[in-house]
Amino acid sequence: MGILGWFRWMMIGLLLLYSTSAAALELNDSVAIEGNLAAAYQHRAISNAPDYDDGGRGAVLFQPVLSFQLTEKDAIQAKFGFASGNGLNGGATPFAVVPWAASLEADVKNINGRDRDYLLTAWYGHTISIGGGRLEVSGGIIDATDYLDDNAYANDELTQFMNEALVNAPNAFLPSYDKGAAVQWDSGPWSARAVVMGIGGNDDQGSYTFFGAQVGYTLQLGFGEGHYRLNVNGTSDDFDSSDDSEHALLSAIVSCDQQLGDSLGAWVRIGRQDDAALIDFETIVSGGINILGNRWGRTADTIGIGYASLNGGNGEFDHSDVFEVYYRWAINAFAAISLDLQYVKDKMIDAPDPRGWICGIRFAAFF
Repeated sequence: MGILGWFRWMMIGLLLLYSTSAAALELNDSVAIEGNLAAAYQHRAISNAPDYDDGGRGAVLFQPVLSFQLTEKDAIQAKFGFASGNGLNGGATPFAVVPWAASLEADVKNINGRDRDYLLTAWYGHTISIGGGRLEVSGGIIDATDYLDDNAYANDELTQFMNEALVNAPNAFLPSYDKGAAVQWDSGPWSARAVVMGIGGNDDQGSYTFFGAQVGYTLQLGFGEGHYRLNVNGTSDDFDSSDDSEHALLSAIVSCDQQLGDSLGAWVRIGRQDDAALIDFETIVSGGINILGNRWGRTADTIGIGYASLNGGNGEFDHSDVFEVYYRWAINAFAAISLDLQYVKDKMIDAPDPRGWICGIRFAAFF
């Protein structure tokens, strides 16, 4: 999609934004519709990548969410994803990580090889009080990134960083949009999450089972709140059969964020993945800072600065460096426009080492 098509969708989004006066449309006491509309255009200046030219592409996504509150403790939710274009993702990039970690056109069709289009998640959840805490059990079609590897400053491709390496840890291999179950427990400063999913086949491997668990602690300090998490993920042995033998994935990721006063925050991710199976990246070290706009009288604006260093596994990538900075300018409580700049450099095993700048603009509205 060219820049004119992207601009057209942005104008539609602005009209939708200014015709909406609430964050969600409540049809009655138990049924609500919410969601988001986002569009981005990214232009790259690339070198040392013979099969790729300088240029730009855009993409648009629309994700409505339908929620049913059956009782005080029981809920059903369905999330749909519609998209036009893939931007610079997929085959349009030579880099190991994609420049916009959103669910674009290729991601919402034939999801996980199951011949399912557009329905991203659909689950039933039941909440109970136990031991002075809150326990929620969910099952259906779920997304592991809704439960694991969260971070206050680097976890949302629509409002924070765009590059895949700064949204989640790529070597956490978190699957999305497939059948599974999740358990969430919160009690005081402690939290725990557990996810199990059955993932359908795709072009690269057959079906497999994913397991993930996370323990978190919220720390209250004089200069702000911090969240500290340990995430351990694994798969069944049938994840990778590329060399006529079966291999599982296993990783451990630490994800932390900490407020540093009224207008500053910092975050870090550190993780390692076992390399018994064929993997792109073995380790990640990433981190950055978050600056709130109250420093210059724009309380809802945000600046994010982040960097990720990824060491290759046993595939074609030796090392990747990703740097990104964005400014998110809030239009109102429900929409914002972000200016984004990325620098990506890959070191390959047996190929030219691509590197380049990617500049972009992103519009996102929530209702």
